[in-house]
Amino acid sequence: MSKTKLDLMSFSGKIRILHLTWFAFFLTFMVWFNHAPLLSAIQATFDLSKQQIKALLIVNVALTIPARIVIGMLVDRYGPRLIFSGLLFVSSLICFFFALADSYRMLLATRFALGFVGAGFVIGIRMIGEWFPARQVGVAEGIYGGWGNFGSAASAMLLPSLALAFGGEDGWRYAIATTGALALIYSFVYFKLARNTPKGSTYFKPKKTGAMEVTSKGDFFFYLLMNIPLYAALAVLTWKLGPGNLGILNGVLTDAIYLGLAILYAYQTWQVWRINGHVFSEPVAEIHRYRFKQVAILDLAYFVTFGSELAVVSMLPLFFKETFHLSMVEAGLLASGFAFMNLVARPFGGLFSDRFGRKRMLSVLIGGLALGYLLLGQITSAWPLALAVAATMACSFFVQAGEGAVFAIVPLVKRRMTGQIAGMAGAYGNVGAVTFLTVFSFVSPQVFFLTIAGAALAALVAVQFLDEPKGHTAEVLEDGTVEMIEVG
Repeated sequence: MSKTKLDLMSFSGKIRILHLTWFAFFLTFMVWFNHAPLLSAIQATFDLSKQQIKALLIVNVALTIPARIVIGMLVDRYGPRLIFSGLLFVSSLICFFFALADSYRMLLATRFALGFVGAGFVIGIRMIGEWFPARQVGVAEGIYGGWGNFGSAASAMLLPSLALAFGGEDGWRYAIATTGALALIYSFVYFKLARNTPKGSTYFKPKKTGAMEVTSKGDFFFYLLMNIPLYAALAVLTWKLGPGNLGILNGVLTDAIYLGLAILYAYQTWQVWRINGHVFSEPVAEIHRYRFKQVAILDLAYFVTFGSELAVVSMLPLFFKETFHLSMVEAGLLASGFAFMNLVARPFGGLFSDRFGRKRMLSVLIGGLALGYLLLGQITSAWPLALAVAATMACSFFVQAGEGAVFAIVPLVKRRMTGQIAGMAGAYGNVGAVTFLTVFSFVSPQVFFLTIAGAALAALVAVQFLDEPKGHTAEVLEDGTVEMIEVG
């Protein structure tokens, strides 16, 4: 029997934790995207303009970038059981407020707050990393990510019919509130049944909370540099909502947000110094060192994988509709295949990484992704529709398998900081989406696809500098004992 094989029909031990956790993630994605399939009904209720609808879509992802960083710190400090339960509980309440909204301002505010639930992904990465050994962690993380991600597709498939079943002008409200009720109930189920670690295992925590630990002077400055795109993406989102674009924010508020982002970056820089200033006066013992370039390379890899997925899913239905003169229903069904691939592609990306080498498979998958987008950039109305759909599905496989390969490595970099590393990589996925969608607003779909291909080639070069996880990593118990954890 293969060392990487999992008995998914089992509901005990680590497989039980896997099922409990991917379903928690599934619910967070249902709640996060429960508005998307009901936008037409929401638009009719509040008589919204196209610009107001666009603003709702933008604010839904804005908070996710900082939220993934914050949740990563909290999960490392307090454990995934408490944080996942708490996230489901709080997001259910916000979901109820969204369903009860009686003004556009309340819709906007609650949708912005619900962006926080998008950080749920980070929590399960740490949980699965605690329960599965290195030889199985890739496929387990792939199943967790792929099956959980399907929550957005489940919302798209189920909520319109549920709204119709409730009936009336408020059917959409009851449908959205139902997802909140599920999240509320499951928050108690998860807290009752989940455990942070297998019996007898230690849950390692960072020595300090507030910023990621680094272990050298060079990595200190590298960390500060890698934080800049996170704030830049939030500045771009603010610009989109500002007076020069959607006009949701006035000039004074826009400038205030820009200033606030600058102050936050300065504050985070101080936090990085507070946690890591000692590296300038005393070297970190070799046994405790890790290379921050590992984190940075995984960030870039997720930037082009998950970032491109979010961007492409947003524009693909309209691309098919306009290129092949389809109805919106036909275009939506054909484009949905890009997201459906998550069910199998992410697990296979993790499985291939476990079996054939993590750096090698990440290189292969990002290389395939680059070729896939290069191919999509050639699609015109002269192409047979079936060929265009096949090319899209093939590209989608490499995109989502690449996501699985990224998170087959994340838990192996430094155990006690897995949440923070996952949070930063996840945030970079959202930064990628903001970047690519901003590019899309200025160029043709063909140039958009080619831009992603170019970014993927740059990421492929970066991956060649990744160190293959091997041997063991060290963590220190509370009594000072050093425990070695196998990573490859």
